[in-house]
Amino acid sequence: MGPTNVALVKLFRVEQGLGAAQGRLESASSSVRILERRIGDLSENLKLAQAQLRERQAKVGELDLDIQTREAKIERFRSQQQNASNHKEYQAFLTEINTEKIDKAKVEDELLRVMEAVEGIQPRIADLSAQVQSEQKRLEETQSQMSSRLAALQSEVDGQKLLRDEVAKAVPPTAMNAFERLAERFDGEAMSAIAKPDRRHEEYLCTACNMSLVADVYNRLHSRDDLVFCPSCQRLLFIPDSLPPETAINKPKERREPREKAGAAAIGRQTSAADVRRSITPEAAEAEEAAAPNGQDQATRTT
Repeated sequence: MGPTNVALVKLFRVEQGLGAAQGRLESASSSVRILERRIGDLSENLKLAQAQLRERQAKVGELDLDIQTREAKIERFRSQQQNASNHKEYQAFLTEINTEKIDKAKVEDELLRVMEAVEGIQPRIADLSAQVQSEQKRLEETQSQMSSRLAALQSEVDGQKLLRDEVAKAVPPTAMNAFERLAERFDGEAMSAIAKPDRRHEEYLCTACNMSLVADVYNRLHSRDDLVFCPSCQRLLFIPDSLPPETAINKPKERREPREKAGAAAIGRQTSAADVRRSITPEAAEAEEAAAPNGQDQATRTT
């Protein structure tokens, strides 16, 4: 691959390392965040309960004042009743007194309900306060235990960011724009390696979307420095280290030379005794006659 594609692959791998480091930091700090969220929820519930308590207590004060006002009216009507000049005026004051007593009883009933609500809220506030204190203590202990690990992981993330900025300097602006656009679209996975699923055939696919690629994609990436995109998922393609040219490109098979026919195959198949005799050399024939018995020799001569 050309320098642009090599720089893009290096940047891609550094960003993968940065993402992994950020994931480890996120995982390690998750327990702290869970406790912080729990403390926040408990604190909100505590504030709500305290606001309800203040509201109920204010209502108690209003109702108590209302009762005292009605009691004062009743006492005034009684005094006026005792000084009534006639029976009709006496009955009018009596009616006012009874009306105030009825209204006072209603206010007293409401006051009892509000006071019961206050008594129900107070234990809840005490419980929420205890939970907040307990979770706050747990948070402080967790932060103390994980402070060194979190600091190490944060240092790793910072180092990866610096390395990323350094590597990015080797990438041309046009290629960087395409890389960043795809990284944002695919959550950091801007590039995809090509693969050759069957070593016997010169066929390739994108490992991100598993779609087939044109047959000359390897040659384009290997011999040029152009940006090559997957036609399906649009990611930038690159050649992985596990796919060198000797593995990726099929070599033409060497033609085998035909083997020469040996021995009798070169002479041809012998189908008669005459052929066999003609194929024997004179020296071999004399040796055969000397080794044969007399009867056989004479018969042979007669023949």
